[in-house]
Amino acid sequence: MGMLKEFREFALKGNVVDLAVAVIIGAAFGSIISSLVDDVITPLLLTPALEAANASNLEELTWGTVKYGKFISAIIKFLIVAFILFLIIKGINRFKKKEVAAAPAAPPEDIVLLREIRDELRKR
Repeated sequence: MGMLKEFREFALKGNVVDLAVAVIIGAAFGSIISSLVDDVITPLLLTPALEAANASNLEELTWGTVKYGKFISAIIKFLIVAFILFLIIKGINRFKKKEVAAAPAAPPEDIVLLREIRDELRKR
Protein backbone atom coordinates (compact mmCIF):
# COMPACT_ATOMS: atom_id res chain seq x y z
CA MET A 1 0.00 0.00 0.00
CA GLY A 2 2.88 2.38 0.71
CA MET A 3 4.14 2.41 -2.87
CA LEU A 4 0.64 3.06 -4.25
CA LYS A 5 0.24 6.00 -1.88
CA GLU A 6 3.65 7.41 -2.87
CA PHE A 7 2.79 7.07 -6.56
CA ARG A 8 -0.55 8.83 -6.07
CA GLU A 9 1.18 11.71 -4.24
CA PHE A 10 3.77 11.97 -7.01
CA ALA A 11 1.22 11.84 -9.82
CA LEU A 12 -0.99 14.47 -8.25
CA LYS A 13 1.74 16.97 -7.42
CA GLY A 14 1.25 20.37 -8.98
CA ASN A 15 4.32 20.10 -11.22
CA VAL A 16 3.20 16.84 -12.83
CA VAL A 17 -0.31 18.14 -13.47
CA ASP A 18 1.07 21.41 -14.86
CA LEU A 19 3.38 19.49 -17.16
CA ALA A 20 0.52 17.33 -18.43
CA VAL A 21 -1.58 20.41 -19.17
CA ALA A 22 1.37 22.02 -20.98
CA VAL A 23 1.88 18.94 -23.16
CA ILE A 24 -1.79 18.84 -24.13
CA ILE A 25 -1.88 22.55 -24.92
CA GLY A 26 1.40 22.21 -26.84
CA ALA A 27 -0.06 19.46 -29.00
CA ALA A 28 -3.13 21.55 -29.75
CA PHE A 29 -0.93 24.55 -30.49
CA GLY A 30 1.14 22.41 -32.85
CA SER A 31 -1.92 21.51 -34.90
CA ILE A 32 -2.87 25.19 -35.09
CA ILE A 33 0.61 26.08 -36.36
CA SER A 34 0.50 23.22 -38.89
CA SER A 35 -2.78 24.52 -40.22
CA LEU A 36 -1.42 28.07 -40.33
CA VAL A 37 1.61 27.01 -42.38
CA ASP A 38 -0.19 24.53 -44.64
CA ASP A 39 -3.44 26.45 -45.18
CA VAL A 40 -2.49 30.14 -44.91
CA ILE A 41 1.22 30.86 -45.31
CA THR A 42 1.96 28.35 -48.05
CA PRO A 43 -0.91 29.43 -50.32
CA LEU A 44 -0.41 33.16 -49.74
CA LEU A 45 3.35 33.58 -49.65
CA LEU A 46 4.82 30.55 -51.34
CA THR A 47 2.45 30.08 -54.28
CA PRO A 48 4.77 31.70 -56.86
CA ALA A 49 7.71 29.57 -55.71
CA LEU A 50 5.60 26.42 -55.74
CA GLU A 51 4.29 27.17 -59.25
CA ALA A 52 7.87 27.66 -60.45
CA ALA A 53 8.73 24.23 -59.00
CA ASN A 54 5.60 22.66 -60.57
CA ALA A 55 4.17 21.69 -57.18
CA SER A 56 0.81 22.44 -55.61
CA ASN A 57 1.83 21.69 -52.03
CA LEU A 58 5.00 22.58 -50.16
CA GLU A 59 5.39 19.04 -48.92
CA GLU A 60 5.37 17.70 -52.51
CA LEU A 61 8.72 19.32 -53.31
CA THR A 62 11.27 16.58 -53.87
CA TRP A 63 14.75 16.21 -55.21
CA GLY A 64 15.06 12.62 -56.29
CA THR A 65 13.87 10.68 -53.27
CA VAL A 66 14.59 13.49 -50.81
CA LYS A 67 11.42 15.27 -49.72
CA TYR A 68 12.89 18.65 -48.89
CA GLY A 69 9.46 20.30 -48.99
CA LYS A 70 8.52 18.63 -45.71
CA PHE A 71 11.78 19.88 -44.25
CA ILE A 72 11.06 23.45 -45.36
CA SER A 73 7.56 23.16 -43.93
CA ALA A 74 8.98 21.95 -40.60
CA ILE A 75 11.42 24.87 -40.52
CA ILE A 76 8.62 27.37 -41.12
CA LYS A 77 6.52 25.79 -38.37
CA PHE A 78 9.47 25.88 -35.97
CA LEU A 79 10.18 29.54 -36.70
CA ILE A 80 6.56 30.48 -36.11
CA VAL A 81 6.41 28.58 -32.81
CA ALA A 82 9.75 30.04 -31.69
CA PHE A 83 8.62 33.58 -32.55
CA ILE A 84 5.33 33.21 -30.70
CA LEU A 85 7.12 31.77 -27.66
CA PHE A 86 9.57 34.68 -27.84
CA LEU A 87 6.67 37.13 -27.74
CA ILE A 88 5.07 35.31 -24.81
CA ILE A 89 8.32 35.22 -22.81
CA LYS A 90 8.99 38.87 -23.64
CA GLY A 91 5.55 39.81 -22.30
CA ILE A 92 6.08 37.77 -19.14
CA ASN A 93 9.50 39.38 -18.57
CA ARG A 94 8.02 42.84 -19.06
CA PHE A 95 5.36 42.04 -16.48
CA LYS A 96 7.99 40.77 -14.04
CA LYS A 97 10.10 43.92 -14.48
CA LYS A 98 7.10 46.13 -13.70
CA GLU A 99 6.32 44.01 -10.66
CA VAL A 100 9.87 44.29 -9.35
CA ALA A 101 10.04 48.02 -10.04
CA ALA A 102 6.75 48.64 -8.25
CA ALA A 103 8.02 47.20 -4.96
CA PRO A 104 11.59 48.35 -4.25
CA ALA A 105 13.37 46.30 -1.65
CA ALA A 106 13.83 47.88 1.77
CA PRO A 107 17.46 48.47 2.74
CA PRO A 108 18.93 46.09 5.31
CA GLU A 109 18.52 47.03 8.95
CA ASP A 110 22.23 47.68 9.48
CA ILE A 111 22.21 50.22 6.63
CA VAL A 112 19.23 51.98 8.18
CA LEU A 113 21.02 52.15 11.54
CA LEU A 114 24.20 53.48 9.93
CA ARG A 115 22.20 56.18 8.15
CA GLU A 116 20.58 57.19 11.45
CA ILE A 117 23.99 57.39 13.11
CA ARG A 118 25.29 59.48 10.20
CA ASP A 119 22.34 61.86 10.45
CA GLU A 120 22.82 62.25 14.21
CA LEU A 121 26.51 63.01 13.75
CA ARG A 122 25.70 65.66 11.14
CA LYS A 123 23.34 67.39 13.59
CA ARG A 124 26.14 67.87 16.13
